[in-house]
Amino acid sequence: MLGFFKKPPAPQSAPVLQREHVVAGRALPLRIVENDRARRLTLRIDAGGRGLRITIPPGLGQGEVERFLTRHQGWLEQRLAKVPLRPQVRPDIKIPLRGVPHLIVHEPARRGTVTVSHDERGPILLVNGDRVHLPRRIADFLKREARRDIEMLVARHCTTIGKRAKAIRFRDTSSRWGSCTADGALSFSWRIMMAPTPVINYLVAHEVAHLKEMNHGPNFWKLCEELCPDTERCKSWLRRNGGALQAIMFESE
Repeated sequence: MLGFFKKPPAPQSAPVLQREHVVAGRALPLRIVENDRARRLTLRIDAGGRGLRITIPPGLGQGEVERFLTRHQGWLEQRLAKVPLRPQVRPDIKIPLRGVPHLIVHEPARRGTVTVSHDERGPILLVNGDRVHLPRRIADFLKREARRDIEMLVARHCTTIGKRAKAIRFRDTSSRWGSCTADGALSFSWRIMMAPTPVINYLVAHEVAHLKEMNHGPNFWKLCEELCPDTERCKSWLRRNGGALQAIMFESE
């Protein structure tokens, strides 16, 4: 009888093989993941062209994986040709903030902060402190802006639908811009702060709508439209331009 009270064994994570795969001269991280439910091989390009992922049935031989990659090499080259190269965040380039391009200006002599300003060059992000920390400081700045704007939007849309978010989290996700768990926890990619303000609002409205409609059925999209009348236009913008925002590198050189 005591056996009924024993905890079941913890599920083992799927074996993952990681290596590089070269496509048109670009060496990309490749993850090969076994999935018990997979019946065939599937290939996916991570958002922004950050890497590749192959999902395979258990026990599939390495040779079959290599042949699969060879057969799909042309497809990969065509798809990746449409993905912008990954620009490195550095001084004297522009990155968008709420859809408006801002020139990155580095002031090493001052203390390490990021401020928004404007001069004869137009909108600027003034980044102080050591050069090596500049990408991280801009990423941290975007995270703070995301928390401020998105928490306010979540509160507004939750009031409209009479629901409450259990938690609001911010991550740098490569496969999705936002998510809503069954228990009401919302997650957002802080990179969305580079999108225009209406697109930010659409993303928040989309995830808040899941608090009431945990699906993508007609009632869900109707609720999205009620919360964000620009749903279709913003969804289209994110589909066309999201990859470029995902491609921006915030790691130090």
